[in-house]
Amino acid sequence: MGKGGGCVPSKKKQPPVSDDPVSTTREAEPIPVNDEETNDIASTSLEPTISSKLKVFIVFYSMYGHVEGLAKRMKKGVDGVEGVEAFLYRVAETLSDDVLIKMKAPEKDAGIPEITAAELVNADGVLFGFPTRYGCMAAQMKAFFDSTGQLWKEQKLAGKPAGFFVSTGTQGGGQETTAWTAITQLTHHGMLFVPIGYTFGAGMFKMDSIRGGSPYGAGVYAGDGSREANETELALAEHQGKYMASMVKRLAQT
Repeated sequence: MGKGGGCVPSKKKQPPVSDDPVSTTREAEPIPVNDEETNDIASTSLEPTISSKLKVFIVFYSMYGHVEGLAKRMKKGVDGVEGVEAFLYRVAETLSDDVLIKMKAPEKDAGIPEITAAELVNADGVLFGFPTRYGCMAAQMKAFFDSTGQLWKEQKLAGKPAGFFVSTGTQGGGQETTAWTAITQLTHHGMLFVPIGYTFGAGMFKMDSIRGGSPYGAGVYAGDGSREANETELALAEHQGKYMASMVKRLAQT
């Protein structure tokens, strides 16, 4: 660099430029790039990862396992529909461990995660299950719905299809009312209530045995807690899962 700040030309003679494209004097060859790797990188960085399957969340509260039994059978129905997949979630418990022990509630399945309200936006459809408390949903499920205020404010769940399934202690103890009173939660979120009607066919008219469930959704009679769901009740739950999955799939295609 000279005092004037200009560049001082080199006195070394520069080699002549060759017309030969393969010149021995050219700079080092660039590192070759595999075209397949380039495409992979481009697709990874520019295209979002999209699941090929629609998602139905089965969100439930179950103290003694009756609702959980329906939920697991319901998952089988959802998973049986091509292109749709079910995910089981439980809502948070509001009772203390001491109270649950006194109520002789069994341990919860650790393989089923608790859900947060924010996660609901990832579902294409939701099935909510809960036991009755005087004709309404159990407090644990109500507490979960109460935590969805931000989703309600932004109407993040609007247009999503949803259904209910329930457990009651006695006949006439809320198989229909428990689901019916829960519709208000969906209404304020702008969600679409999907009842099963009488699509279960002949099983809806069976009178030869005790059976839970109604046109509102699947159900089970728990009695004093010792009664387990019979095959008709479980089959109705599976049917509801299949029915909801088909509805979600239909809505996705419109």
